This record gives sequence, C-alpha cells and structure tokens, in this order.
Amino acid sequence: MNRFERWSVWLTAAATTLTGIGLLYTKYFLTSADPWAVINHPLQPAFLKAHIIVSPLFIFALGLVATRHVWNHYRAGLERGRQSGLVMVLAVAPLVLSGYLIQVITHIGWLRAMAVAHIVLGLIFSAGLTWHRLVAKSQSGARHDVPSAATRERRPGAAQHPAVAPGD
Repeated sequence: MNRFERWSVWLTAAATTLTGIGLLYTKYFLTSADPWAVINHPLQPAFLKAHIIVSPLFIFALGLVATRHVWNHYRAGLERGRQSGLVMVLAVAPLVLSGYLIQVITHIGWLRAMAVAHIVLGLIFSAGLTWHRLVAKSQSGARHDVPSAATRERRPGAAQHPAVAPGD
C-alpha cells in the first residue's frame, strides 16, 4: 500500500468514525429540554450531514486498497494482519449496506435494527482497523512473513498471481 492509499484510508476512516460517534452521541445520549424538539442538540444535523458526505469517500478509499493490498495479501498467504484484516473485510459490506438502508427504510422496527447493526459494525470495523495498524506497526520492516516462491508454487492457483511487492 502506498502512502496516498494509507493516508486516504486513515483520514476518511477517522472522519467517518468521528462524525458517526458525534451523531451517535447527539442523537442517542443527549436529550433536549424542549419536549417537541426534533433534534437533541444543534450539532446533530451537522454530524449527520458530515457523516453522509465523508462515508462515500471512505468507501472509495477502501476500493483503492481492495485489490492491490487486501486481495494480494490474501492470495499470497500473508499471515501478518490476517485476523484483523478479516474482521474488517467481513464487517465492511454489511456496514455499508446498513448505512444505505438507514436512509431509505421507513418501518420503525427495521430502521432500529439497521441503526443498531450499523453502529455495532462501525465500532467493530474501527477497532479492527486500529488493531490492523498496531499489528502492522509492531512488525514493520519484517518481511519474513511474505511467502517464498517455493511456498507460492505449492499452493494451487498461486503461480498466476504476482508476489506481494515490498511496501504493500
């Protein structure tokens, strides 16, 4: 993964997470003094709008790294960061789907279910990303876990795929 890809993922993930946490806090943990208020805090609409704006940028950043980083490391059998990477990969599709469904579902029961799923998956993804970075940082410079050519040749289908380049 190059520097641009890394920063794109981290900045958009941070912006999406922070706006999501801000929205979560203002919507569910604050109450307005006015019993007829539609919002609980004046910043609640700003958090919502910011979250809706930065989330597609985050999805785009994930798309940048999907083939060159995620898929190549998976195909090469790279063990470093595999568990945390799988947590993120398994959480991201339902996270994105629930985020879109929140905007279109009108049934209150399904809307609550999507909101809970989105919040839980968002927290799981954020924790997985932090865990992934800590694992990668703790072993940075250690390229011993990239499979050797002999190992790649023994795995079926691995010969057609290029080895993971240093720095990915």
